Amino acid sequence: MEFKHTSVLLEETIRNLRVRPEGIYIDGTLGGGGHSYQIASRLTEKGRLIGIDQDGEAILAAEKRLEPFREKVTIIRDNYCNAKNALRSIGVDKADGIVLDLGVSSYQLDQVERGFSYQYDAALDMRMDTRQSVSAKEIVNTYSEMELYRVIRDYGEEKFAKNIAKHIVLARKDRPLETTGELNEIIKAAIPAKMRKEGGHPSKRTFQAIRIECNRELEVLKNSLDEFIEMLNPGGRLCIITFHSLEDRIVKSAFRENENPCICPPEFPVCTCGRVSKGKSITRKPILPSEEEIAENRRAKSAKLRVFERGGSI
Repeated sequence: MEFKHTSVLLEETIRNLRVRPEGIYIDGTLGGGGHSYQIASRLTEKGRLIGIDQDGEAILAAEKRLEPFREKVTIIRDNYCNAKNALRSIGVDKADGIVLDLGVSSYQLDQVERGFSYQYDAALDMRMDTRQSVSAKEIVNTYSEMELYRVIRDYGEEKFAKNIAKHIVLARKDRPLETTGELNEIIKAAIPAKMRKEGGHPSKRTFQAIRIECNRELEVLKNSLDEFIEMLNPGGRLCIITFHSLEDRIVKSAFRENENPCICPPEFPVCTCGRVSKGKSITRKPILPSEEEIAENRRAKSAKLRVFERGGSI
């Protein structure tokens, strides 16, 4: 199966990244290389692009797509939260721009055996990095009812989280849950029939929640943002595309805190905490996809782009 993924908000991201032909750029979620291709095509032989992804199949697809620019492209298989050390290992400390396109790719959703989708019956997996040991199967079968409730409530924003967690724990008493189809049936039984007709597929929010937990997506994002801003050269930009309200909240909060880090009481005449602004948020409100893009790619509907610019001048 060919790695196909339509990059959301592509033009808006590249425009806000303001690619300098001789700059250094990082694509922390390389995927099929959609954003990276546009960045690399704007670089001279002195420019450099580093692409990072934890999915082995994405790496293979990106290598093929970025072949015309191989002299200026370096691809690393890792989680973007390890970017600082990974880049240091190839002699890079700073960048002129960083892109993160979060969430799951169209390819990962459509690849049946990866177990990301509620549309197919497959083994419960959902690992973005197939080298990691914890999969969706371990979460569904070993988490306590309270832990499952927390995950489904917080990451899926599912109003029937409590009942779904209860049904999962009851079902696994007979035997371990093995497939997405089994999980689908349990979720369906936990949601009242009249409510199943509203808001799309009944499993959508629970599957999203388990995927986020399995890959530690929010934790990784939260722990990486300050470091990415530190890695930018003056005037460099960090562009982040989110697909989930919790992701967007984390990005918005981190950008705000890096722009206004002062923790002094408002009544203090001068700042004494010594915390200095790292730059400014370019997007007071997130950039959203156009109606045309949403019509062409329904997965773009929940996308939001936020941009932060490092202080100083190049």
